[in-house]
Amino acid sequence: MARDAGQPALHDELMARVLDRANLQRAWKRVKANRGAPGIDGLGVEDWPTHAAEHWAQTRRQLEAGSYRPQPVRRVMIPKRSGGERPLGIPTVTDRVIQQAIAQVLTPIFDPGFSTSSHGFRPERSAHGALEQVRGHLKAGHRIAVDLDLEKFFDTVQHDVLMARVARKVRDPRLLALIGRYLRAGVLNGEDLHATDIGTPQGGPLSPLLANILLDDLDRELERRGHRFVRYADDVMILVESERAGERVMASISRYLTKTLKFTVNAHKSRVVPTDQATYLGYTFRGTKLRWSDDAFADFQHRIRQLTGRSWGVSMAYRLYKLAQYLRGWLGYFGKSEYYRPIPEIDAWIRRRLRMCYWKQWRRVRTKIKHLLALGVGKRQAILTGLSSKSYWHLSKTQATQMAMSNDWLERQGLISVRTLWLKAQGYA
Repeated sequence: MARDAGQPALHDELMARVLDRANLQRAWKRVKANRGAPGIDGLGVEDWPTHAAEHWAQTRRQLEAGSYRPQPVRRVMIPKRSGGERPLGIPTVTDRVIQQAIAQVLTPIFDPGFSTSSHGFRPERSAHGALEQVRGHLKAGHRIAVDLDLEKFFDTVQHDVLMARVARKVRDPRLLALIGRYLRAGVLNGEDLHATDIGTPQGGPLSPLLANILLDDLDRELERRGHRFVRYADDVMILVESERAGERVMASISRYLTKTLKFTVNAHKSRVVPTDQATYLGYTFRGTKLRWSDDAFADFQHRIRQLTGRSWGVSMAYRLYKLAQYLRGWLGYFGKSEYYRPIPEIDAWIRRRLRMCYWKQWRRVRTKIKHLLALGVGKRQAILTGLSSKSYWHLSKTQATQMAMSNDWLERQGLISVRTLWLKAQGYA
């Protein structure tokens, strides 16, 4: 679908709109709501209003004069689902507020011209929308996936390539210079300060928009060639009708990414496969049906084991609260899976692990017997179970513990059902 090639902003004085009081207040509310760790100055979100009361007037004058210098970001390493770690750059709260204020002004300028196949970090769009678009292409018979992996995308963005695309619609020299300074602000890794001659750090409010501005050229090229595709940030899937077509598309788009946008395509991770062998945004496909991927489910099991680990020294009330919080979040995203069969087994497994936790917390033999009796277990069975030296895991499945800590009883303590959440996500409840 042809789209507007991009007109300049309505006027060139965008910095004034960035520094508008209402825009800054909205930016601060967003940063405050997102919380996040302190940057290199150690200043937390809760302390920033006091700091701003003393220093913001000077910061504003510097921004207006074009002399403001952002501070380097603090680098932390975040575990990746697939193993290893990815770097995250944490700006100071002041720089987060400024970046958010910039993003709020630039998003209405750039976003309306973005592709309908772009879903990441955009208003009124989501990963679920991307998955539904994939499903639409599958229903149309495009069952071969060209899965492109851009190697270290955020770390390899060429500043001149990116800024040339920002300048298509931004003519305010102060704002262009400020965005350039954010790109070159540097990274503090421990006590070592590293220059950032390339790349845009993940973690700042402006980075997702800049990524979409740069990758919009890829979207335009794919549309120009008539390809069916879906993009969520740097995660791109092109759908074609045959493996032969897929190989041609992989080769030609890889050349475009390398020569025009200056990216490296990871040949080892990029592949052309039938869609039922592809994974996208944590999901796999069976025909046109969605399932959570094996890796996503393995992550789920790992987190449940942490939350129901018997060595975690917290109250059961707090454990159940954190477990419910996690389950709601996980099913809020993965509840689109149309694979029901494992769900009753998941519920049963979680209940057993919670019975194990209760059994461990009751500790003493006398306490265990007392709880079993109070929960309706016969005296002889309660004593034999309480005296048993078998493992916590084994005893969590005995008739006595299951009778005492019944499904209804666990629900009254605060356990929520995966089945109930899944049915709700599917629209059945």
